[in-house]
Order: sequence, then structure tokens, then C-alpha cells
Amino acid sequence: MSILAIIPARGGSKGVPGKNIKLLNGKPLLAYTSEIALQSQRLTEVIISTEDEQIIEVAKNLGIKVPFVRPMTLAQDNTPTIDVIIHALQWYENQNIFFDAVCLLQVTSPFRTVEFLDKAIENFIEQDTDSLVSVLKVPHEYNPHWTFEVNAAGNLKIATGEDQIISRRQELPTAYHRDGSIYITKTKVLLEEYSLYGKSTAFIESTPEFYANIDTLQDWEKAEKMIQNKLK
Repeated sequence: MSILAIIPARGGSKGVPGKNIKLLNGKPLLAYTSEIALQSQRLTEVIISTEDEQIIEVAKNLGIKVPFVRPMTLAQDNTPTIDVIIHALQWYENQNIFFDAVCLLQVTSPFRTVEFLDKAIENFIEQDTDSLVSVLKVPHEYNPHWTFEVNAAGNLKIATGEDQIISRRQELPTAYHRDGSIYITKTKVLLEEYSLYGKSTAFIESTPEFYANIDTLQDWEKAEKMIQNKLK
């Protein structure tokens, strides 16, 4: 299976200014994702999609291909990620190059391992689903069967729509949330259904010790502490 890995990295970060190339423990944040992607035995092509000249320079120094400069219209705060992916696929199609699937690797999840990435791709291929995402278990206190929405009368209703709440923690079904580390989707689903997920989504469970999703300065500080603890 031919798989295009796309690392999206625009220059207009608000939560952590310049975060994609900001130094984390002495190397650009982008380096953590690019190094793992380039080591993977399962990815056909690894590229970055960015509009930013500084990011382009850093990416090239890291050995990441920069086949195009992303249009500014696709580098806004509200630009859907799927539009960035489709732009890359269409650029390659114009060069008569086609891929079976896309692996989205976000810079904000720097601590995935190459073994984890390759295992995710293997699972995706073996299960033959429309997509695969990496997930973490939801703590029981946030399980959807224990969370509430407000109904029309202004009262609480169970978010799952059940009439009676599950009283015992042991009876709660396991729930997961996306951790942002890996998304893999068939090209056909992306282009024809305009979806990252399609109708069937496999999953791979991440290790909590490697979880970081850097959107704020507090997240950045947490990531720095994770590295220091690992070095100790």
C-alpha cells in the first residue's frame, strides 16, 4: 500500500508563537515528528505542508520534502485539516502520482515512536478499514455514560441518551478519545466522502506516558518536563 505522510505545519500559531520550529530540549518541535516519519518502513513519501518560509528552511534541513508552498488561503486559523490534505493529494495527482492512503502526523504530538507508527499502519492495512486513529482511554469520571447535557427544560440529561445512569464504575463500557498522534485514511474516502474517518474506523491505543498535545504554553512546559523526567 502506498501511503503519503503529511506533516501540517503552518506559521501562524497563537497558543505558542512559532511553536513548530521552537526549540524543545535543543531541537525544533518539528524534528520529533519528522525523524520518526523518516524512519518508518511503511510510509511511501513524507512531506510537510506549510506556507511559512522559516518552517520550509527548517524542514529541508531535517530532510523532509517540501514539494509545494501551501496557499495562504489554506493557512488560516479556521482552515479545515482535510482541506490541507486534499490540496496535497491533488498536487500529486497533477504530477500523475497517486497514493492509496494518507497518514496525518501532527507536530503537536512529538513523542510517538517509530514502532508505534509502523504498528498503526500495519493494523490499518490488516483491518482494511476506511481509517485508523490513535486513541487513549477516557478516565471513568469523564466516561460519556457519566456526563450530562442540558435539556430544553434546563435540566441535566445523560449525554448518551439513557434514562438511568450506570451506578457502578465497574459496569462502565470502555471509552476512548482521539489523542491527535496518528490519523490514517484511504485516499478514496478523503476525496469522495470529504471525511477523515469514513464509515469504518480502526484504532490503536497510545501509551499515556508518551501523550503530549502541545497547543498552549502549559502544554509546552509539560512536554519539557516529560523529556527531563525521561533523561533522569
